[in-house]
Order: sequence, then C-alpha cells, then structure tokens
Amino acid sequence: MKIKQSVQFWIAVLLTAAGILLLFFGFWTAPLGEIHNSVLVAFGETATFAGALFGVDYKYKQNQ
Repeated sequence: MKIKQSVQFWIAVLLTAAGILLLFFGFWTAPLGEIHNSVLVAFGETATFAGALFGVDYKYKQNQ
C-alpha cells in the first residue's frame, strides 16, 4: 500500500509541475502553425487539475 501511495504522490507532483510548465509555455511560445497556444494552455490546465486531484486523494489517504 505504501508503494502505491508513493507512486501516486510522485505522479501528482509530476502532473502538477508539467501542467504549470505548459501554462507558462502557452504564454511564451510563438504560434508556429503546428500547435496553437490554446492547446498548450488547455493541456496545462488539464494536467494541473489531474495533479491536484491525485494530490488531494493522496493527502486524504495519508490522514486515515
């Protein structure tokens, strides 16, 4: 059970960091015609939200 929670914690950290990084890239990347900034921002928001959900679930399980 501890290994599963540890993996879940690191996935939450990775998703949150990747989401925040992509949100910043969405502001600084010039559109090259291949991928639009809105796609980067949308994925960044989705990854940040998923990371937050994993993190909340991890914290809840730790307090039980």
